[in-house]
Amino acid sequence: MRFGKNWHKIWRYYSTQAMVLAGLAQTTWVSLPDDLRSSVPNDWVSYGTMGLLVIGVVGRAVSQDDS
Repeated sequence: MRFGKNWHKIWRYYSTQAMVLAGLAQTTWVSLPDDLRSSVPNDWVSYGTMGLLVIGVVGRAVSQDDS
């Protein structure tokens, strides 16, 4: 297994950015105090994270050339 030829540009890819945001959303949600979490429905966080992951899949299909 080897890295692709543009591995050093991975942070520019929409798919990578969306997956990082999804991970940050979940990490932030878990670290919030219970009183703050109770004010936001759990479904919103789940749907938001799923939406970010779907955007990541779509972003992987989009051409992201440097030109």
